Amino acid sequence: MHTILDIAKVLGLQSDALIHYGEHMAKLRLQALPNARIQSAGKIILVSAINPTRSGEGKTTVAIGLAQGLTRIGKKTALALREPSLGPIFGVKGGGTGGGHCQLEPSARINMHFTGDMHAISAAHNLLAALLDNAIHFRSELDLEHRQVFWRRVLDVNDRALRKIVIGLGGRLNGVPRETGFDITAASEIMAILCLSENTADLKARLGRILVGFNRAGLPITAQSLQASGAMAALLHDAILPNLVQSTEGVPAFVHGGPFGNIAHGCNSVMATRAAATYADYAVTEAGFGFDLGAEKFFDLKCRSAGLWPSAVVLVVTVRALRIHGGGNSTQSSDPGAIKRGLEHLNHHIHSVRVFGFEPVVAINCFAADTEQELAVIEQWCNEYRLNAARFTGFTDGGAGAEALAQTVVNAAAQPQPEARYLYDLASSPEAKITAVAKTIYGASDVDFSRAARKDLERISALGYNRLPVCIAKTHLSLSGDPTRVGHPCGFALPVESVRIAAGAGYLLVLTGDIVTMPGLPREPAAHHIDLTDDGEITGI
Repeated sequence: MHTILDIAKVLGLQSDALIHYGEHMAKLRLQALPNARIQSAGKIILVSAINPTRSGEGKTTVAIGLAQGLTRIGKKTALALREPSLGPIFGVKGGGTGGGHCQLEPSARINMHFTGDMHAISAAHNLLAALLDNAIHFRSELDLEHRQVFWRRVLDVNDRALRKIVIGLGGRLNGVPRETGFDITAASEIMAILCLSENTADLKARLGRILVGFNRAGLPITAQSLQASGAMAALLHDAILPNLVQSTEGVPAFVHGGPFGNIAHGCNSVMATRAAATYADYAVTEAGFGFDLGAEKFFDLKCRSAGLWPSAVVLVVTVRALRIHGGGNSTQSSDPGAIKRGLEHLNHHIHSVRVFGFEPVVAINCFAADTEQELAVIEQWCNEYRLNAARFTGFTDGGAGAEALAQTVVNAAAQPQPEARYLYDLASSPEAKITAVAKTIYGASDVDFSRAARKDLERISALGYNRLPVCIAKTHLSLSGDPTRVGHPCGFALPVESVRIAAGAGYLLVLTGDIVTMPGLPREPAAHHIDLTDDGEITGI
């Protein structure tokens, strides 16, 4: 592993541009952050995927391997990726730093507490909750209606028992009893705010706009009303700065922010992406889960907000996922027939990529159990439809296993860059925006708004938040709102249960189906296998 100063020098950064966190991690100082008003020269490469299995399809591994492959063919490259959340680390998916010979380093430290960004976001979020309940307790002049407060608390651990709780029990000294609950930190609006902010001033302005509830007259109460935004910004003083680490092969990596892809907007911070595209010629970034969730939000939320636009889109596919989407079993040794049927699912995502003006590069992420016959089915289909495709063996071969993919991406990025195009106009109604995403990206035939959702939309209209874009929280396992409907479902209605106003982040959060903002642990949590050795080494992630 190289020292972080050596990694910084690859990008032309000197020691005084960094805040050091030991020998192998650092943060960029404020003065080293690129000016948001100046267009970055580097080409942004977006890595997305088809709908994954519960174990994930190695999108982060492919992004890291692609960056290593680009470096091997002589391109100055940097990564811009999300920070791992402790929820999946101790739950089902495990660590979020890639795998095999395509990892972020130091992997264990990044997966655990890293530079403390997650803790800072949790603290800022919960400070606002405490100030809010304090105002209720002392009956402040804000005259908060405690039954109309919807700012919950957060914790960066999966814990289903905290989804719905009652606080303020035990008498008058302990506050006013009311129902509330916890979300996971990655679902916090403050996480989204951090990731969409351009600078400190923008961060403070967004924090101040957070809508926490209503007073007895039905008027909105914000974080600014509670005089909370200054202290919250102070807690985020270091967290707003992008983190700099490296890949297994020494490629610089800006790892910053970690909103979930299904219950938030699923992209790393604007500042990290802009830094990667400023200090390198190629900036490889990713968006959470499949194209239907992370990538749509990357374009319609992140790019629209920041004025960024990629030069190429990579779509990760695996034999395992296509087999499941084709009605097969993930553990079968070979099932070319299921792969052929699963290609309808891939085809749907390819059309979604084209909606935004791109011809995707298909990255076939190869696993040890894949058969040559199954891999050939995917390649032949891509050739038949004149799609650029390349096998990826980075998990076992590192950057060498990504060189073919890297050259294909360079060729794609050299094509004339399409002008920015979004799925909907901000002047459209929230219902029209939700419908546009549901029908165009998910393939829904209709949208079913619950009674509660329609009341939410009426309030949104009355308060004047109609022009905000939409962030749809949906299962990542299916194009539909039902995680069991794999493949290419048709003729379904997307169920919208509620719509929340995330005024600070600058979007409407649309909750569909049975989506929850605080995940639970599985029957056999990954935490059972994580340990600390006597020598101080973390194992089992």
